Amino acid sequence: MTVQTDLFSTPPSPSGPEAGDAISLAHYAERAYLEYALSVVKGRALPDVCDGAKPVQRRILYAMQRMGLGWANQGTSGPKPVKSARVVGDVLGRFHPHGDQAAYDALVRMAQDFSLRYPLIDGQGNFGSRDGDGAAAMRYTEARLTPIARLLLDEIDEGTVDFVPNYDGSFEEPSLLPARLPFVLLNGASGIAVGMATEIPSHNLREVAAAAVALIKDEQLDDDTLHTLIPGPDFPGGGQIISSPTDIREAYRTGRGSLKVRARWKIEDLARGQWQLVVTELPPGTSSQKVLEEIEELTNPKVKAGKKTLTQEQAQLKASLLAVLDAVRDESGKEAAVRLVFEPKSRTVEQQELITALLAHTSLETSASVNLTMVGRDGRPTPKSLRQMLVEWIDFRQATVARRSRHRLDKVEDRIHVLEGRQLVLLNIDEVIRIIRESDEPKAALIARFNLSDRQAEDILEIRLRQLARLEAIKIEQELAALRIDRDRLQEILGSPAALKRLLIKEIEADVKAHGDERRTLIQAEKRAVAEIKVVDEPVTVIVSAKGWVRTMKGHDVDAATLQFKTGDSLYGTFACRSVDTLLVFGSPAGGDGRVYSVAVAGLPGGRGDGVPVTSLIDLAPGTQPAHYWTGAADTTLLLANTGGFGLLAKAGDMHGRNKAGKAFLTLGDADRLLPPSVVAAAHRQVACLAFDGRLLVYSLDELKLQPNGGKGLTLMDVDESCPLVAVATFTDALRVDGLGRGGKAKDETLKTGALAAYLGKRARRGQKLDGFPKPLRVVAAS
Repeated sequence: MTVQTDLFSTPPSPSGPEAGDAISLAHYAERAYLEYALSVVKGRALPDVCDGAKPVQRRILYAMQRMGLGWANQGTSGPKPVKSARVVGDVLGRFHPHGDQAAYDALVRMAQDFSLRYPLIDGQGNFGSRDGDGAAAMRYTEARLTPIARLLLDEIDEGTVDFVPNYDGSFEEPSLLPARLPFVLLNGASGIAVGMATEIPSHNLREVAAAAVALIKDEQLDDDTLHTLIPGPDFPGGGQIISSPTDIREAYRTGRGSLKVRARWKIEDLARGQWQLVVTELPPGTSSQKVLEEIEELTNPKVKAGKKTLTQEQAQLKASLLAVLDAVRDESGKEAAVRLVFEPKSRTVEQQELITALLAHTSLETSASVNLTMVGRDGRPTPKSLRQMLVEWIDFRQATVARRSRHRLDKVEDRIHVLEGRQLVLLNIDEVIRIIRESDEPKAALIARFNLSDRQAEDILEIRLRQLARLEAIKIEQELAALRIDRDRLQEILGSPAALKRLLIKEIEADVKAHGDERRTLIQAEKRAVAEIKVVDEPVTVIVSAKGWVRTMKGHDVDAATLQFKTGDSLYGTFACRSVDTLLVFGSPAGGDGRVYSVAVAGLPGGRGDGVPVTSLIDLAPGTQPAHYWTGAADTTLLLANTGGFGLLAKAGDMHGRNKAGKAFLTLGDADRLLPPSVVAAAHRQVACLAFDGRLLVYSLDELKLQPNGGKGLTLMDVDESCPLVAVATFTDALRVDGLGRGGKAKDETLKTGALAAYLGKRARRGQKLDGFPKPLRVVAAS
């Protein structure tokens, strides 16, 4: 199918079936989607490295400047703010033909001191709160520009940036703002585009300016010095960055990373030895309301869907938090933007214990992502390093100052040209008056008589009589002298890169003096808070039924014959272990990744009841069922094998995971089934593999290796789908074979050194048929 279109000027590929203006539907859809994606990326979602603004922000700021909502002049209170609805209406009508709410949301964000490190709009009225409260409607709020916004807009009428037609060609708008500082770093940005996103944290003005000045002075400045000048982000709400300097530098180097951040607090001592914990600064993206909701969810949890009671994890978290926390209240207000008060259960509670519990279970400690993706000087949206961002802004600023200087030089030279004409008139005032009075074409006559330019002649004809006074000649001389000094200075700037750099540095230092402030966010590396639930280390026995019900009993003296189960259920196995150990649940899907699920033994129900189904403690992958179980010390070595003949050695601790969704550890074939894990004792030196047809293969344990990351493993024995592997075991000198003898009676036989010699071989061989066993079932190490 083809579609006739003239939307694309690019001709179709000559190798394709298209001819003339016809293109395939697939080609048409691809091109149209790419144009849409590029429009979203460059026209809405990503900031520009030059001015740090997205198009809607740039248009709002420019519209407000045109409306006279600029900054206060020296000694004045500045312009009165106007209704935000007026600003939004002007922006939509002239520059931004999109939804009014989207434009108002962008205006609101630029006015929030908890969203932007350096707000660009001074908002009057309700502009929302850090707790997630929305701003009042635009008809109620008022806005004007802040003084720091002049760093973005001051030079816009001095030829510094290009202007482009607006959406309907009736007005012009700036393609960029002539930013005097790198606002992409100062205020950061956040946005989601098509196929890419950005998350640029805010930074301190003084630090960014110092780094920019250092790079202007020395383009080869090493990264260590650069990162010393900018040690890390500086968030509007303060807080603390606990990531190591290495992690911060790596995020700046690659343009991507994640920083660990936490709240800041203080301890207030009360009467009679009492105390309370007061949080005064929150990490970015966290609000007081969010923390309160998290604590409520922990201390008063709700039963999960499909469950009858609280899970063991919920109960433990509730008990551990209520053991150290008595009450929490939000005292934030005008005097303190953030003041969260936590009262301990008693004065004997360890302060660090309460702090750790709160950090570990709430958003008082969280992560802040770093994704330095933006539109570069070349117009391409790409992730950039810290150095690239500063270098590209410096390049833009140099070009901007050069254009500004050229614009000012042109105006100075034009003014000098006009004043030189006036000076000539004042020297010959009588003759000029006579020519004007007597000539039919005074302009042409003046040009011919005094060799004036058209511009000078026009100015003379429009001059006022009072400007012919004697004092005017003195003023002209003084103005000419000052203008010639300015011309020489501007010519030096345009002709000397060193002079241009000196001017850049001087202006940056002046802006720092006017708008710089102290760092708010503390950077101090700390370990992440981990609240461990204290578990008494004692001997227990884990009991698992054939249908996956699990429970524990104290001690190791458990008689399996006395255990009772639900009707139709039976014993899978008992495991003597410690209460601090972890129960491993091995899933066995029909091919794919064999996941291993971890359940803390301390979290299992005790007593002589039926226990709980293990499926309620883990999140099984679709199509997966529990196949086998094992628990014991983390440093125990296990031999894991499957019916396809593959296997590997791994420590039990290698399979432990924190997620209920388990850990992908084993790779299984489509028809493979996992065999029960076999414990490898320290004294074991040999491996025995038993096939379905009764073949036995014995070889040295040294032929296998530990694989801590799991995988498919090595070939243990040569088998196929018709005759799979049915059992594996490791042993020292003696091996017991269990199975069925003649007449189907149970039979077992112990093979020692001499008898084992017939079955010795190399790994991955077929082995030899067992004698006297019509149907062998398993092999185990003999004591």
